[in-house]
Amino acid sequence: MKKSQIAAQLYSFRDFIKTPEGVEETFQRLHEMGYQAVQLSSSLAKMPEEKLAELLERYSLTPCSSHESAPDIVDKTAEVIAKLKKLNCSHLAYPGPHVNVTGREEAVAFARILNERAKEFASCGITLAYHNHHVEFKRFNGKTLLEILYENAPLLDGEIDTYWVQYGGGNPVEWIEKLAGKLHVLHVKDYTVDSKDRSSLWNGKPVMTSIGSGNLDWKKIFAAAKASSVEWYVVEHDADVDDPFESFAKSFRFICENFAE
Repeated sequence: MKKSQIAAQLYSFRDFIKTPEGVEETFQRLHEMGYQAVQLSSSLAKMPEEKLAELLERYSLTPCSSHESAPDIVDKTAEVIAKLKKLNCSHLAYPGPHVNVTGREEAVAFARILNERAKEFASCGITLAYHNHHVEFKRFNGKTLLEILYENAPLLDGEIDTYWVQYGGGNPVEWIEKLAGKLHVLHVKDYTVDSKDRSSLWNGKPVMTSIGSGNLDWKKIFAAAKASSVEWYVVEHDADVDDPFESFAKSFRFICENFAE
């Protein structure tokens, strides 16, 4: 990968981007770390798209993708399209289920709705992807929800999240390979076992950590991503972290020193 393909996921900075001033300070700090791209988030402070676009340009940050509100993607599709067009953002991810899927029939119906929205976005030059968590690894009649979604929504791209696949009991490498050609954006987040309560080893639990600080096999993950034609590697550390700026700087250094051209 190239350094320019490494992006920062802005949801991880939700406590810092509540005001336009906070957005600008966050952009400046990410730019100084070396990031050249960001994934937008519905957590960004409300401001005219023109103002946001100006800040992105000022700090040389490409809006490679966006996470908009799940209900808005489904119910306010035209508004989301208009927003992304103003920001020159051609990738969008549905961030996670806003409906309770309890069986296979509901899963198929959910997939078909997303497929229809993917068709609408595609007609306007925007790719709609699905961002997974661990809940999509619940099984219905022997298949995971994630499998059912992709089988019944052929127009839907993937946005595999390495941490959540591992947390759900899946294999990040296998899912990257499975979605080859339909995986333009990859969420990279490391997985380890830890706890702030060190009184007993048994208090350990799965937690997110900086890239290179956990147990995921990044050599295999990035090799699979390259073979699958991934375009954007979006760093995320949205929980289990005291200082996301420190974590993102650490992740960026690790990726650049070991995998970037």
